[in-house]
Amino acid sequence: MSFNTFGRVFRFTSWGESHGPAIGAVVDGCPPGLALGEADIQTWLDRRRPGASDLTSRRREPDRVRILSGVFEGRTTGAPISLVIDNEDARPADYAPSAAVFRPGHADYAYQAKYGHRDWRGGGRASARETAARVAAGAVARLVIPEVAIRAEVTEIGGDPDEGRWPDLIERARAEGNSLGAIVECQALGVPPGWGAPVYAKLDAELAAAIMSINAVKAVEIGDGFAAARLSGERNADEMRPGAAGPDFLSNHAGGITGGISTGQRIVLRAAFKPTSSIGKPLATIDTRGDAAEISVNGRHDPCVGIRGVHVVEAMVALVLADHKLLHRAQCGRDG
Repeated sequence: MSFNTFGRVFRFTSWGESHGPAIGAVVDGCPPGLALGEADIQTWLDRRRPGASDLTSRRREPDRVRILSGVFEGRTTGAPISLVIDNEDARPADYAPSAAVFRPGHADYAYQAKYGHRDWRGGGRASARETAARVAAGAVARLVIPEVAIRAEVTEIGGDPDEGRWPDLIERARAEGNSLGAIVECQALGVPPGWGAPVYAKLDAELAAAIMSINAVKAVEIGDGFAAARLSGERNADEMRPGAAGPDFLSNHAGGITGGISTGQRIVLRAAFKPTSSIGKPLATIDTRGDAAEISVNGRHDPCVGIRGVHVVEAMVALVLADHKLLHRAQCGRDG
C-alpha cells in the first residue's frame, strides 16, 4: 500500500491497523538536540485516546507510547524516531459480520475495488485508530515550532452551535443507533510571516491537504472560506496600517495566509467532519458477490468523531508548520 508518508523535510510514516497488534509512526527529518521523552508525547495521546469521555468510543485503549529509536539521553539525535503504540483492547471478532458485506460510508468497497483484498477488522488502515500515530508524530513536530501555539475546538455538532445541547444530542443519536457530524476550528498563533511558497507548496493548500487526509473530514476552509465568495473585494481585503513591528492588519479574512505564504497573523481554518459511518441503524448495501444485503454495525464507535478529531487536526497543523519552518530555513537561512 503506497502513500503512507507525509511531509517534505519533516516527515513521518504511519503504520499498523485498527485491530492488529500495534500501530505507530516513524518520524524522520527531526532536528537533533531537542529534548524529547515519552511523557512529551503521552500528554497529547491522552487527550485523543478513546474511552476518556462518555461522549466518545467505549474502546478502552491506554495508548501508551514507546520510543524505540532516534532519542538518546533525552534528546533527539537526528536519526529516525520510531514510535509504537500497542493495541490492547482490539476485538477483531466484532467485525466478522462485515467480512463479506460492504459497510455504507466506509472505505470497504473502495479498498476492495483498488486492492482486491481488504482488512475488514474495523477497516484496517482506513480506521480512525490510525490517527493516534499522527498525534504522536504531531507531538514531536510541536517541539520544532515552540514559537507557535496551536489550539482547535469543536464549534458545532449536528448543526447546532450551542455547546450546552451537545451532550443530549450525542446521547440521543447513540441511543437511536445513529451519529452526528461536527465542525472543528483550529487556530495557530505565532507563525511568523514568510512560511510557505507561492505556487506548488502553498501553506494553505498543504494545510488543507493535511486536514483532508484525516478520516471523516469532507471539507476544509481557510479564513472566511466559502463566506469570502459572498463578500465584495472591498470588504474582503485585509487592510493594513503601519505597526511597531510590521503591519497592523485591520481584519483577517484570509486566515493568516496570502499568496500561499503566512502573513504573521493567526492562521485560522475549519474542518467539517461527517457523521460516523458505523451506526446501528440497518442500511442497504451489497455483499462481496455483488448481491443485495443489509447491515447494521454494532461495536464501540464514536457517535461524533469530531470530538476526538480536534486533537488530530492540531497534530496535522503542527506537522505542516514544522515542515514549512524547516523548508523556509533551508531556502532563506532563517526561521522567520
